[in-house]
Amino acid sequence: MGLPDKKEVYTYEDYLNWPDNQRIELINGQVYLMTPPLRIHQKISGAIYTQFSNYLKDRECEVYYAPFGVKFTEKNEKDIKTVVEPDIAVVCDKSKLDNEGCKGAPDLIVEITSPSTARRDRVEKFNLYEKNGVKEYWIIEPELKIVNVFTLQENNRYGRPEIYTEEDKIKVYIFDDLVIDLKDVFS
Repeated sequence: MGLPDKKEVYTYEDYLNWPDNQRIELINGQVYLMTPPLRIHQKISGAIYTQFSNYLKDRECEVYYAPFGVKFTEKNEKDIKTVVEPDIAVVCDKSKLDNEGCKGAPDLIVEITSPSTARRDRVEKFNLYEKNGVKEYWIIEPELKIVNVFTLQENNRYGRPEIYTEEDKIKVYIFDDLVIDLKDVFS
């Protein structure tokens, strides 16, 4: 079973009826089929997840890795037109968690680019995450071994990114004492 008949705008209700074996994101009512990630993508994702998971053990916040649905809510849940699957999501407000994932903005999101997702990660998701109040957004470019970290400013906009390379350590903005060592991520 594939996608339903072509529509101009899809909703969360459509999303729930699509086959489980098909990874799909829904952004502003538009469908994006997701391709299986490359091995390097999985390696980087696992290394970052491990560092966050070790830090968050016995703490209030929780870390999740894809596939983990993040719904950006509307007044009526059936009207939701955006469900994404970030590579890593950190959620500190447990009231946002439900059986399907997260309803509302996680505190931190990490996206690892690939040739097929780079534009979406840098433009569409950047604007989506900024608009919905994701406090910290990381874009990782595996081929360049670069991480761009955007933090939400007082004006509810992302400022200029902090840019890190494989030799650096990233001080995680949303936590006072967490540092992610990129040598472990890109090794």
